[in-house]
Amino acid sequence: MGARENLAALGLQLPPVAAPVASYVPTVRTGSLVFTSGQLPFVGGALPVTGLVGEGDGLVDPATAKEQARTAALNAIAALDAEVGLDAVVRIVKLVVFVASADGFTGQPAVANGASDLFSEVFGEAGRHARSAVGVAQLPLAAPVELEVVAEVA
Repeated sequence: MGARENLAALGLQLPPVAAPVASYVPTVRTGSLVFTSGQLPFVGGALPVTGLVGEGDGLVDPATAKEQARTAALNAIAALDAEVGLDAVVRIVKLVVFVASADGFTGQPAVANGASDLFSEVFGEAGRHARSAVGVAQLPLAAPVELEVVAEVA
């Protein structure tokens, strides 16, 4: 099955490409690579969850943050589709996931798995990628996660 069929089998539809919140474009293609700008977990133009990720009162729990990473990945897939079409994606090359982390939180890799798993589910072996999972103090609009993708395209 192709990426579009895999999305349907997962019960997912691509959302509209998120409008930039500053002075940039959602994607840039150079040669056979497409770079996405940072993708937040927008749903219907809003962030369903905000705050720092960690354990404890007032924090976004890691399981919720993992789901937010999956949502941000779906938004990145929508941006790739708008730039080149899903059939043109040869491979997801690199994923960088930023996690707004509370003091002492070190579970960034598990949060990032929400995005990594979706790329594998949608693109199969071509969705397996190199990755960095980085803890940061804050993200735009108080998002718990943000990610960027580099994809090889035909």
